[in-house]
Amino acid sequence: MSEELRSLLWTGSNLCVLDQLGLPFKLEWIKCTSFRDVYSVIKNMNIRGAPAIGVAAAYGMALAAREALTAPQPKQFVLDAAVYLKSARPTAVNLAWAVDWSLVDGAPSLGKDPRAAADELAAFAGRLAQDDEDHNLALSKFGAELFEDGDTILTICNTGALATYRYGTALGSINEAFRQGKKIEVIALETRPYLQGARLTALELVRAGIPFHLITDGMAGFMMSHGMVTKVIVGADRIASNGDFANKIGTYQLAVLAKYHGLPFYAAAPFSSFDFSIVSGAEIPVEQRDENEVLSFAGQRVAADGAHAFNPSFDVTPNELLSGIVTERGVFRHPFGNWERP
Repeated sequence: MSEELRSLLWTGSNLCVLDQLGLPFKLEWIKCTSFRDVYSVIKNMNIRGAPAIGVAAAYGMALAAREALTAPQPKQFVLDAAVYLKSARPTAVNLAWAVDWSLVDGAPSLGKDPRAAADELAAFAGRLAQDDEDHNLALSKFGAELFEDGDTILTICNTGALATYRYGTALGSINEAFRQGKKIEVIALETRPYLQGARLTALELVRAGIPFHLITDGMAGFMMSHGMVTKVIVGADRIASNGDFANKIGTYQLAVLAKYHGLPFYAAAPFSSFDFSIVSGAEIPVEQRDENEVLSFAGQRVAADGAHAFNPSFDVTPNELLSGIVTERGVFRHPFGNWERP
């Protein structure tokens, strides 16, 4: 594995996905040779993070088109694969967005020349990956401008290179500020039940050399009330037209706490995470995952026999709690709605 952490790599014939369930202790790659393999790594959270899921799904479409070369009806095979891939996870809009654009813009030869369509979809996925890299770098530079010497920045889940094709969003902004020489520190929430903060964000922060402390999700209010946080920045898996957004479960309560304590609260995401087809966060579907993810820890049941759990993977934060949304076009602030320029 290269020194730089990457969420996925395209070899030209298959998609290699870094198994994030094994991190930080095992650095192993999963080889996806079919669109069903890509569905599985998304569904099972071997790869996660809205931008990374979108890029992976686009490569899944490329694999489907290659599989279709031996199918009786190649076009229908690809269309069925698209429906299947989009069903893997419902909340992050990048997944459906990438699949839909693969069909709209990525395969003009679909239905005419199956082999050409397969090449076109692979090329489209490559362009999408490069766009994600470019957009996240631009976003990170805008986000870095929000921070100054002495800031202690709180964040939840993982929004770094592992959550995107490269660089990251919220954590990318923190990384960029640190690279610019700003004297900052980070407080990372461990992020139950999958511990993306403890396993992934902590790993990225250690590798970057950024000073940080890890806390449990329930400690955020204590830290804010004791003046130990100056700013909060989080990612976003889907942003509605009015600026409401879905992110990892626990984000909403951070926004409420930040508002109460008078702290700036920012979301960071590329425009591929916006869903302009919906008016508000009330229309965002929230993924409900298996209750055993909450009832168990590291594969060992910790709740009493007979106990049951709720396990929504995301919550929705209303736009009025936001200080701004960081994108590759700049930082948008209230009133949200004109998304052409900040």
